[in-house]
Formats: sequence, C-alpha cells, structure tokens
Amino acid sequence: MADRWATFDCYGTLIDWNGGIRGQLARVFGDERADALLVRYHVLEPMLEADGRRTYRDVLTEAMRGLGAPDDEEDALAGSLPDWQPFPEVREALEAARGRGWKLAILSNTDPDYIAASQERIGVPFDQVIVASEIGSYKPALGHWRTFEERVGRLPDVHVAASLFHDVAPANELGLPSVWINRLGETPGPQPTRELPDLTRLADTLEDVA
Repeated sequence: MADRWATFDCYGTLIDWNGGIRGQLARVFGDERADALLVRYHVLEPMLEADGRRTYRDVLTEAMRGLGAPDDEEDALAGSLPDWQPFPEVREALEAARGRGWKLAILSNTDPDYIAASQERIGVPFDQVIVASEIGSYKPALGHWRTFEERVGRLPDVHVAASLFHDVAPANELGLPSVWINRLGETPGPQPTRELPDLTRLADTLEDVA
C-alpha cells in the first residue's frame, strides 16, 4: 500500500499562534491595545514575507518594530515563539492519525530552530519538515508544496491548516483536498474540502477526505 501523506501548517493549526502573539502584545503594549494590534500584526506579516527574503525571526522583529515596540522589545515575539503552546487536542489527534498509517509533514512559514522547538512541544514525530527560510518562499506561494513534491515524488493526499489565505487557497490552486481547522469561527472565502472546529476528529476526517 502506498504511503498516505497529510501535510500541516504549524502556527495557528497545531501551535496557538494568536495566543502566543497576543500574550506578548499585551505584555509590551497593555491588554487594552492587544486585540487591535493583533489585527494590525496580521496585516503586516504577509507584507514582510512577500519577497521570501527575510527569516521568520526577522519578520517577527520587523512586525514588532512596525507596531511601534520600544527598542528593547522589538525581539519580544522572536524570543517568545519557542514557548508557544500546542492546542490541547493536538498530540492525541496526531498520534491517532499516525496510528492509522498516515505520514505527517509540516509546511511552515518559519525557521528551522523555531519549528524544532515547536515539534518538541507537540511531542509527535513528523516525517518531513519544510520551512520558509530554507526555501526562500512563504505561503501562500507554492514553494512549500513544490519542495514536498520534489522530496516525496508527489503532492500530499491532504493538507490541514487554519489559514484560508496561506493554506486553503493554494491547496485549491493545486487541486489538493484540504481540512480547514476553523478555530476562530470564521466565514470561508476559499472553500475547503472539510471544515472542523479543532483537530479532535482529525483521523476520521483524513480517512473521509482520502
């Protein structure tokens, strides 16, 4: 039987990205400003990633600078990322998928040291890891999937992610089935193959989609 591959975004899907960012914004700028600055952060980040030249550490630092952080706090996000926590259901869900024979890969807009720290917190092995700063490309560009295709010999069977912009839209462009983890109760633009509120039913959903 051929290997079955599920690829995953990491931050926002497996690791509580918004929680990690907001916590630092609240600490640096005050809780009353944190929500508005988080919205602004989500505007700044894709702009900083657009040409693919910056490391994610630099993206985080430049974003904090763009938000008006004091000089001694510009590295607050970059320094805190290794401590950001997985969502509570993630480990069990990934273990269940592996138990059904799925190979797992991470396709992430980040750096190798960050993803290594996050993998340690998740506690489940991944069979492939592709990060933006190694390939000079940030999603929603297709570089992660093309690199996966070069390494594995084909595209994955399904892509799992929380971002419509970074992940579901390019998966649709590639004709890939997608599972959208809609943790924020958003309204879809690009249409995923399946929608889940979290990863609790991941293993069953992968079987359905495949």
